[in-house]
Amino acid sequence: MSFVLPVAAPVATTALVLAQQPGNGDNGGQGEDFGKSSPVGFLLLLVFLVAVAFLVRSMTKHLKRVPASFDPDGEQATGGEQPEESASEEPKAAAAAKEKSETS
Repeated sequence: MSFVLPVAAPVATTALVLAQQPGNGDNGGQGEDFGKSSPVGFLLLLVFLVAVAFLVRSMTKHLKRVPASFDPDGEQATGGEQPEESASEEPKAAAAAKEKSETS
């Protein structure tokens, strides 16, 4: 004597239906040309490659402008102005005065 569950029959039928490939000519959008590239796709790829080349070139230019160090010990990277202008002008003034005294 075998005991069959009435619930198992619809589950097994549904599993068989889902596992079958469609046989009515509908391949789910995978026709004869599925996966093949077109010339438009190739041109789009070339446009993207050119755009990437220009972006790399621009990034390289910007990276060359970045200072080697952002430490305040080195050169001033805060806008070009030095807070101690009088200290930097004193050696210049002393050198100019020394040249005048030597030429006279």
